This record gives sequence, C-alpha cells and structure tokens, in this order.
Amino acid sequence: METIIFRPQLVKPAFEYLWHKMKKIMTETAQHICAMSKGPYRHKDIWWWNEEVAEAVREKKIKYRKWKTENSKDAWMEYKKCRQSAKRVISSAKEKKQKECTSHLNDPEHQNEIF
Repeated sequence: METIIFRPQLVKPAFEYLWHKMKKIMTETAQHICAMSKGPYRHKDIWWWNEEVAEAVREKKIKYRKWKTENSKDAWMEYKKCRQSAKRVISSAKEKKQKECTSHLNDPEHQNEIF
C-alpha cells in the first residue's frame, strides 16, 4: 500500500486558485445577467452653472495645477486668491438664480411650478 503524504503548502495555492476561478465565473455571470453600473452620472446639469462660473472654475484648476507643480508660496497665494474668487462667483450665481426662480412664484401663471 502506498503512503499519502499531506502537504498543506500545496493545498492552499490550489484552494486560492479554485476560489479566484469561482469568483471570476460568478462576477462575470452577475455582470452578464444584471448589468453593471458605475454609479450615477457625476456631471448632472447644475441649475446655477453659467459661463462665468465655468471660467472661474477653469482658472482655479489652472492655478491649482501650477501650485502643485511649482510648490511655491507665490503659486499658493495665486491659487488661494483664485479659489476665493471662484467661491464668490459661484455664490453670486446661485443667489441670482434663486432670485430668478422665486420671482416667478408670485405670478399666477407660475403658481403650480412649486411641486
């Protein structure tokens, strides 16, 4: 009769291989049947966004990249000023749009637009 020697170091790689193979089959099947989503679309239409806001944010991103590449105090100060400016532009755009939306509520033809 032949003696069987148990080698735990050989069992673990085989188990991990089988586990990953099973996991791959299950995830592929689930993706095929259920369809996989990466989540909601991040760039939804923002009700207060306009060209002025877009320009301020674009400028802020440019200053941020410049600060990250140069890593200087002057670049940081430029970015900080641009960031504050962008916040003001966004705030004023939101306020302007809110006033525009609420001004219609008193009109009889726009009263049903609340809900």
